[in-house]
Amino acid sequence: MRTDLHGSYLQRGSGGDWRDTAQRYALVPLRIFLGVTFIYAALDKLTDSAFFDASGAGSIGEQMRNVRDISAIPQLVDLALKAPTGFGYAIALGELAVGIGALLGLLTRIAALGGALISLSLWLTVSWATEPYYLGNDLAYLMAWLPLILAGAAVWSVDAWWRGRGRR
Repeated sequence: MRTDLHGSYLQRGSGGDWRDTAQRYALVPLRIFLGVTFIYAALDKLTDSAFFDASGAGSIGEQMRNVRDISAIPQLVDLALKAPTGFGYAIALGELAVGIGALLGLLTRIAALGGALISLSLWLTVSWATEPYYLGNDLAYLMAWLPLILAGAAVWSVDAWWRGRGRR
């Protein structure tokens, strides 16, 4: 509990510090952005008839073959190439689960860990050769998931609702 009154709502009589409120809600825009983005990425894959093919333009198989020799971990790409359709579905369904979890604040830390692992695997394979490194988006997504892994979803979330019900 804060004891200083400088710049707080306590001075104005409303009972709380605006900085505390801002901190509590600070991760909500990040949750919304990551949730919507990962849901969109999943739906984009799930509705693309060519994506799940083992070969051909726009297919997961072709994408994996194109990055195999420039990835940090070619063995990971080789694993995906053993069953490209299954790997494509695993990525798409993983993105969907992670996106829903982040957006709803449902098992947020677990969802964020899943998002970080997806982003890490994509960074080490698909966007590893991007130069300069900051132009590759997968590393930025990996870093964006870290605050949600650490803090979870304190407000406007199923997790917070569950915690509130547990206290009653």
